Amino acid sequence: MAVAAGQKHHHWVPVIGLETHVQLATRSKIFSPSATAFGDAPNTHVDPVVFGLPGSLPVLNARVLEFAVKAGLAINCHIAEHSKFDRKQYFYPDLPKNYQISQYDQPIAREGWLEIAVAEKGQPTINKRIGIERLHMEEDAGKLLHVGADQLSGSTHSLVDYNRAGVPLVEIVSKPDLRSGREAASYAAELRRIMRYLGVSDGNMQEGSLRCDVNISVRPSEDAPFGTKVEIKNMNSFSAIQKACDYEFKRQVQAVVAGEAIVQETRLWDEGRQCTKSMRKKEGSSDYRYFPEPDLGPIHVSVSQRQAWQAELPELPAARRHRYGQELGLSEYDARLLTDERPMADYFEAAVAAKGNPKAVANWLMGDLSAYLNAHKLSADQLPFTPARLVELVGLVESNTISGKTAKELLPELLANGGSPAALVEQRGLTMVSDPAQLTALVEELLAAHPKEVEQFRQGKTKVKGFFVGQLIKKTRGKADPKLANQLLADALKG
Repeated sequence: MAVAAGQKHHHWVPVIGLETHVQLATRSKIFSPSATAFGDAPNTHVDPVVFGLPGSLPVLNARVLEFAVKAGLAINCHIAEHSKFDRKQYFYPDLPKNYQISQYDQPIAREGWLEIAVAEKGQPTINKRIGIERLHMEEDAGKLLHVGADQLSGSTHSLVDYNRAGVPLVEIVSKPDLRSGREAASYAAELRRIMRYLGVSDGNMQEGSLRCDVNISVRPSEDAPFGTKVEIKNMNSFSAIQKACDYEFKRQVQAVVAGEAIVQETRLWDEGRQCTKSMRKKEGSSDYRYFPEPDLGPIHVSVSQRQAWQAELPELPAARRHRYGQELGLSEYDARLLTDERPMADYFEAAVAAKGNPKAVANWLMGDLSAYLNAHKLSADQLPFTPARLVELVGLVESNTISGKTAKELLPELLANGGSPAALVEQRGLTMVSDPAQLTALVEELLAAHPKEVEQFRQGKTKVKGFFVGQLIKKTRGKADPKLANQLLADALKG
């Protein structure tokens, strides 16, 4: 989408904030004992509380509060000692009670931040702190399924599945600190990474466990007042978040330059057409008629309880990235790949603790090991091949006991079955020939057996050296130390 030429005297800036709904990984719902399992038959995880039937009362799931507080602490929020639930009134077919239990003016957490790495094209990577306005608990709604075919509406009727209704969520609202689609995608990815490290959510975007709504406006310069914001829904990937922000930025700039007003509305991201389209006029908070939830008492989080939950937090991705660079000397790229998933980072940590060379271990993890995990859809904590055994394999290569090529050939079997690399090498007689005297004797035998080829080499046909390398590999069954063998051959051929 082109931007009209009339805006040349402005440096247009997008102002972006994200509202992220994170489904908490509890086995039961936020206010009732029904299961939260995904993918089961429709309307099988429901109960009177989910439907708001007369006589039923909600009871807060204690694990939901624990997960919400831990999530808030991990993104550096202030945890409220006292908070409460509210009723958010609205009618929609997938909300059986006609209201949602959420938190309005007294959320469980406020005023936090997280750090993202911003890597714009052609620019060095910088770390940027993104503010978090609030984190609050709430219940999810059900899911509408639009079926049939109709030329006007696209479907003839809708079905509703209430299995998701009452599933626990935290909504995390960022401050409008993001300035590009790339930053927005990086923020969402880091937030998902943190939630997965904590174990409070699986972050599966395809199943709706993490959903992002984007609020975006434009202004003619960084210090100009904020413009009218538009909300974009229906994004289930980081790529979609980035593309939707980039598209909407251009659309709004073009509209403003043409003298059109930006309307506060909700738009959808159309993945097929790669554009946003209008869905409905955006409601304000007054439209929801919030009032305190009468069936739930106030929430109290004592200082001692907050401190106990704080002590249970793992080292988070950003802290690990910094430490890997500063203490282990890894590049920013290596540190980011290793810390993307907690099982991989834990595996790497265990290997380093077992006296593994950090860079060598990192190379194996990011290369052959990651390829194996991806091909078999496994995570590092599911491998029978332990970190200590990987260190053993790396040590065999570094000590010239086996070649890197031999190690790579053994790796699939070790990854599948575990066991000792040293024992496997011994069992199969794969120890590398690296004794200079033994290799020198073999080289002399080869040269004596092929005087014609030696003469060709000395007359300038240097490619003949490859013939001798092949013969030496054949003689040693591929076990000759490549570096040493090449050096000995080169010396011997020169005469």
